[in-house]
Amino acid sequence: MTEIARIDEEIITTEDFIRTLKLSGQFGALLDQMVRDRLAVHAAKRQGVVPSPDEIQERADQFRRVLGLHRAADTNRYLDALGISLDEFEAFVTDGLCQEKMLAQVCSDRAVDDYFQMHSPKFDSVEVRHILLDSESKAREMLSFLKEDPDSFGDMAHEHSLADTRQNGGMIGRVLRGALRSDIEAKVFNAASGELLGPFPSADGALFEIFCVSNRHPATLDADTGAEVRRLLREQWLGARAQEHVVEAR
Repeated sequence: MTEIARIDEEIITTEDFIRTLKLSGQFGALLDQMVRDRLAVHAAKRQGVVPSPDEIQERADQFRRVLGLHRAADTNRYLDALGISLDEFEAFVTDGLCQEKMLAQVCSDRAVDDYFQMHSPKFDSVEVRHILLDSESKAREMLSFLKEDPDSFGDMAHEHSLADTRQNGGMIGRVLRGALRSDIEAKVFNAASGELLGPFPSADGALFEIFCVSNRHPATLDADTGAEVRRLLREQWLGARAQEHVVEAR
């Protein structure tokens, strides 16, 4: 057992620490991130994607500046307190740079543009408002009223809706594909601006929902969409790398 802390005569060991992480639900997420990082590092080294000595030195210097370690002696004392050697510190910095370089290739501007061009419909979005009611008869009555006076949707939502969005006239906002229940999504994304849809029952049939499509937004490769494409590229690439290894949680 390795002691990592002490409270009077009580010793906290690495085993205690890991047990607490597991019981608190933090262990899985941390381990998953570590595995993903290692997969990226392995792939980078296998493909010869390694940082130069100058890049390693620059990153190490940046690390020290952030922590206020302006002298070599300060850095040595800091690492000694953590029980980490200089070689281990350099390996940490090197692996971090390998990972960044590898993922930068995976998520290059060209890769993002190619992915977007192939999957652009999934990035279409719509602006929607809704009203949530507790009976089908009320929902159908509301739908009939709104068809006669569509401009009153916001007022009706504020006055009658059971959803939290009632405070802003039922506005859900701009949503991408996958943000709504599949049967609702199919109708919403095929609707014209201003079209009313519903009522749709909840899974348990206790509530009924009316939607109004306020606006449609065909996919564009803006900053938000680019960030989502990079996330998807990372997930797909890491998933493929995981298939190349035997990954087991202990």
